[in-house]
Parts: sequence; structure tokens; C-alpha cells
Amino acid sequence: MEVELTPDQKAFALRAVEAGRLRSEEDAVQEALALWEERERKRVEFRATLDDARASLARGEGREITPESMRDLAAEVRTRGRARLIAELAQAG
Repeated sequence: MEVELTPDQKAFALRAVEAGRLRSEEDAVQEALALWEERERKRVEFRATLDDARASLARGEGREITPESMRDLAAEVRTRGRARLIAELAQAG
């Protein structure tokens, strides 16, 4: 396969070669493809996670996030934290 870079891309790749970061323009193209491949892998993983989350919500699991639900969650966390601290102090004392 033959790849033709734009003048800006070619200049960018040549600067990387001149700086010693890459050995050739071909290495620049390979690096770009590797980064693209990694980004696509992460995108697929994210989509799978999103699908799992949607399925969980469809089953009635999860929590709707609203300003009120966030306040409620914060209050729950404070209550549990205080209860744990009281229990730890009672064990230590």
C-alpha cells in the first residue's frame, strides 16, 4: 500500500525523524496507525460498557442522577462514614 502524506504531515514526520524520535516517515505512519488502533479498541470497550450500563438500567438497576439524588447519595455516604467511624472508635476504646 502506498500512502501520500499532506505537506504538513510530511513536515511533521520529518521533524520527528530529524529529532531522532522516529527512524523514518514509514515509522510515523505505523505509529499513527497504532495510535488509531488503540483509540478504536478503547472506543469499542467504552461502547460495550455503555451497552452494559443501559442493560442494567433497563433491568431497573442503578440510580437516576439528578441534583436531588446526588444530595441523597452524599447524605448516605456521610451517614455510613459516621457509623463506620463510631464503630471503629468503639472497638479501639
